[in-house]
Amino acid sequence: MQKCDTSILKKKGKSFLVFLRVDADLRWMRAGSVMRKVKSRTWKKQRYFRLQDDCATIWYKSEKAGNAHFSISDVETVREGHQSEVLLSIADEFPPDRCFTLVFRGRRGNLDLVAESAEEAQSWVRGMRKLIENLESMGEQEKLDQWICDWFKKADKNGDGRMNFKEVQDLLKMMNMDMNEHHSGTLEDDEFVLFYKLLTERPEVRRLFQQHSSDGHTLSLWDLEVFLREGQLEQENLREHAAELVLCYEPSDTAKTRQAMTIDGFLMYLGSPEGSVFNPSRKQLYQDMRQPLCHYFICSSHNTYLMENQLRGHSSVEGYIRALSRGCRCVEVDCWDGPNGEPIVYHGYTLTSKILFKDVVSVMGQYAFKASQYPVILSMENHCSVEQQRVLAHHLTCILGDKLLQNALEGRSVSGGLPSPEDLKGKILLKGKKIGGLGASVSAVGEDSPVGDVSEEDERLEMEEENHHDDTLRRKAKELSDCVVYCKSVRFSSFKHARIHSKFYEISSFTEFKLRSFKLRDMHPSTKHIHTLFLCCCWTGADFVHHNSRQLTRIYPSGFRTDSSNFNPQEMWSVGCQIVALNFQTAGVEMDLNDGLFGQNGRCGYVLKPLFMRSAEKQFDPEHPQMLDRSGPLTLTIQVISGQQLPKVNQKEGSIVDPLVRVELHGVPLDQAKLETHHIENNGFNPIWDETLKFTVHVPELALVRFVVEDYDKTSKNDFVGQFTLPFSCIQQGKETYNHAASKQNKTKTENIISLLDICTV
Repeated sequence: MQKCDTSILKKKGKSFLVFLRVDADLRWMRAGSVMRKVKSRTWKKQRYFRLQDDCATIWYKSEKAGNAHFSISDVETVREGHQSEVLLSIADEFPPDRCFTLVFRGRRGNLDLVAESAEEAQSWVRGMRKLIENLESMGEQEKLDQWICDWFKKADKNGDGRMNFKEVQDLLKMMNMDMNEHHSGTLEDDEFVLFYKLLTERPEVRRLFQQHSSDGHTLSLWDLEVFLREGQLEQENLREHAAELVLCYEPSDTAKTRQAMTIDGFLMYLGSPEGSVFNPSRKQLYQDMRQPLCHYFICSSHNTYLMENQLRGHSSVEGYIRALSRGCRCVEVDCWDGPNGEPIVYHGYTLTSKILFKDVVSVMGQYAFKASQYPVILSMENHCSVEQQRVLAHHLTCILGDKLLQNALEGRSVSGGLPSPEDLKGKILLKGKKIGGLGASVSAVGEDSPVGDVSEEDERLEMEEENHHDDTLRRKAKELSDCVVYCKSVRFSSFKHARIHSKFYEISSFTEFKLRSFKLRDMHPSTKHIHTLFLCCCWTGADFVHHNSRQLTRIYPSGFRTDSSNFNPQEMWSVGCQIVALNFQTAGVEMDLNDGLFGQNGRCGYVLKPLFMRSAEKQFDPEHPQMLDRSGPLTLTIQVISGQQLPKVNQKEGSIVDPLVRVELHGVPLDQAKLETHHIENNGFNPIWDETLKFTVHVPELALVRFVVEDYDKTSKNDFVGQFTLPFSCIQQGKETYNHAASKQNKTKTENIISLLDICTV
């Protein structure tokens, strides 16, 4: 049977692949290495690892495990030395220069490896980093070519580099495309090239291109200027911007000479960060970082040490590494007395595994400021005896050194308010109980008042303290108390009490449910029964917004969430709560919203709250946003055009997704809304919806827009395919941005259009 070579797929990026194949490190990797795969101190197995000729896949083999592989694109980063819990456990057996860790994207476990020599380890570390850098620098067309090439290799069953028609048919099913059964025969050379072009054709982009092209073949500078003004809603320096786009994205030198853009250049521009729905300027650090800490939303983690659920899950320092690497700026540590005088960290009264407190502190010292230089808050839940509290303080001060903030900043009055993230760059702040106030002198061992940070597992201890059943439980080590400066944990009594008595450096913590009970207690007795049902679903109010304009508040999941699920953080942000702690190990809409909010401002972990939530004079009530002094709500118009290369969610043979797009608006209660498109049958490769969805947005500063792709199923719940979430304020004009247009009429609405060409690629 006549077959056709697939080399047509390798034209893009070919010169770089040639470089990779002659590189010394890549040659070593392609030759292969026998290395130890390490899962624990007792599980160390030899495996043969080799880089495939495509320079995009690592293949490995063992007699028992058989053949396996993973894609370079799945690897997020490479760590050298003993930078994982597993490799630390065998540090006495293997030197750090022979050890390295591959960290995968998502929730896949790390791969810990030990090479036979330091030279071999370094070749793999350098080679992996070069491959990762190459993938990250690829253009959209190169990524598409590579993606198709990867699938071709999976479909080429006999590995001869050629494909017959049956293999092509199987390939399309694997790529989420259907193919008519009546077609038969073989693919000759010319047919195969045509087939490849059909796969990469974007008819919806071509229609858009031809709508703006004067000659039907290229976009002149004038054509591109019109598109930028009418399609992208840009206004300034359009001619200069059009010329820059041609120079940057047009692959044809001939077209560049004519100052024109071809369809290929147009597609590269639309797929670039500049054409993204997320405004590139908002991905940079763009906010004022000199406001008090309480004026920011702070990316925060709950039970950071847990990798799984809070009943039987595995505790690991990896939880801290992953959270800090994602820009998290507040992590939690639950400390208990451990053997040999060393405090341990685990979820008390459960079957979760235990790790050493000193290992957690060591990881904090290494990773706290790799993703962001702004301060990290270490939220401590302390269950230790006085003796081991001193050990806690010793590890904090000795391991962290100058990184640990132990004194109020010079030149700042104890009544002057919280310092800013800029003031506290490179500092770790301990949040916990403190004897006395800021700068107070206390005895060697003090008795704290019955005021403290309360959690479900700590309530029994608090009750015993209050009833004086065991005075030793009230004893606090001065050494640990002195480590607490600007985050003194106190029990919240009421908003009225806080307005009169609270200090700026005090912070209260609430479970998601207890906050509702405190809100009820602040209400007039005659109105409590009226609002009880309402508060079960929405407990926000102006009092809490005002409280959070002056002080920090931490919210964390209820202890009843034994599966480590999360609550919706949006309702907490809507009343100005800064530290909304979530279980980072649990995927879902809640973490999608968290990642969406903190994806802006350089992913530094701090997002400045809107002015109306920072000012003590403003009385913003998220339940009544119409009270804000503004012209009226906005209308957000979203045009969902198409998707590309959606992943399969059902691995059954022949299964193809039927994708639909749901757009969700998350914000204040009036801004909660969902709309979705129709579903496309049997096409996850290049579905086209071309539908328009409209939303009304009352408080855009607090709104998040979430795009979800699902596999439609008429008999059961739809399967999740992928999602993308971003702040409303980070949407570009024409593609993303919102605009408060000046209007003479109070109810005039501003319409904005998002054209999604690649809505979701997972």
